[in-house]
Amino acid sequence: MKAKKSKKNKEIYTIAGTGILVLVFFYFIAPNLGTEKFKNLDASKSDTSQTLVKSDIDLKNTEIKSADSTQSPVPEIPITHIPAPEAIKGVYMTSCIAGTPKLRANVVAMIDRKEINAIVIDIKDFSGKISFKTDDPSLDAYLSDRCTISDIKEFINSLHGKNIYVIGRITSFQDPYYAKLHAEVAVKRASDGGLWADRKGINYLDPGSQVVWDHLIAISKASYDVGFDELNFDYIRFPSDGNMRDIAFPVSLKRVKAEVIKEFFVYLHDHLKDTGVKTSADLFGMVTSNKDDLGIGQVLENAMPYFDYVDPMVYPSHFPPHWNGYLNPAVKPYEVIHDSMQRAYERVVTMGEDPQKLRPWLQDFNLGAIYTSQMVRTQIQATYDVKLTSWLMWDPSNKYTESAFLPKDGITQN
Repeated sequence: MKAKKSKKNKEIYTIAGTGILVLVFFYFIAPNLGTEKFKNLDASKSDTSQTLVKSDIDLKNTEIKSADSTQSPVPEIPITHIPAPEAIKGVYMTSCIAGTPKLRANVVAMIDRKEINAIVIDIKDFSGKISFKTDDPSLDAYLSDRCTISDIKEFINSLHGKNIYVIGRITSFQDPYYAKLHAEVAVKRASDGGLWADRKGINYLDPGSQVVWDHLIAISKASYDVGFDELNFDYIRFPSDGNMRDIAFPVSLKRVKAEVIKEFFVYLHDHLKDTGVKTSADLFGMVTSNKDDLGIGQVLENAMPYFDYVDPMVYPSHFPPHWNGYLNPAVKPYEVIHDSMQRAYERVVTMGEDPQKLRPWLQDFNLGAIYTSQMVRTQIQATYDVKLTSWLMWDPSNKYTESAFLPKDGITQN
């Protein structure tokens, strides 16, 4: 009896199942026969009208896609800029230090404790390579393989959060990497046409090349786009050491060097003025006292109108013996800074420019003398005594004499 009953039940289930299939066919499948929608069922899985005829695999795929669509996108790092402090007090940081969070943290912690409110970070150093990946694909080939700042946007954003003004340093015409890639615009040896190099073996670019100028402008714009508030141009000059008797400039030829450099200043200003970025120029310290171009094309009056700041590198150790009557200028930090910047101040006032655009680079490294805390501080005081308010401090090792700086408000001096 049980066998017969089981057989009968199977027949009933078969008939019922067949009936259901017929209903499904007439109500859902038949109306779509011959239509493009049905033919392209797999290709239009997002169409909700077809969910009843999806296979198990399709449904699984739909579940996966649905889950993916609910995931939160990675937040973009906000690109911000902050205004320049009325009195800028900055220190320099190499790209190697900036690219190493543990090392840069020491410098940032010092900034947090002291009067410093600005930092100068290498964008392009003596190697000619860029220290971070930009959003400009034309610059990808110039990314450094030595010292990179992989989190540049995050780092700058964190500095802005502390109200630290961020300046990017761009070594301009000292550039061995670009020189090797584009030898046609590099400084050459007059004797055989090969690449000329200075005493350190570093190649230079012809300062008169517009191709080079455009490369620097591309770097500048890409750097502003990641958050740098100011761009600081260094080595904006003709080379000065090495075999100067065997040197040739394929673009500038024998043009007046000061005129070539001034044309670059104008070009740079005109191509960056609409971006909103501030600019500054590093000049030899002796441009403050010399009115010629020092044989490198730099004249103080030619730079002042085209930059927001002009930064004479008045490191006492870099002045020649007997300058201004000082046997060893390195041991006279107050006198060298005061005398040189006083002259610059007077010249800038005479030409009708704002003297507060003058912002000297000061020395916090041992050369010519062991630089004590007092010797570092006296340079800052000399700057103030000339009625200037801003300064930048240079130490290539980034190991600053913290006791030379005043504490921030409310912080006790160490």
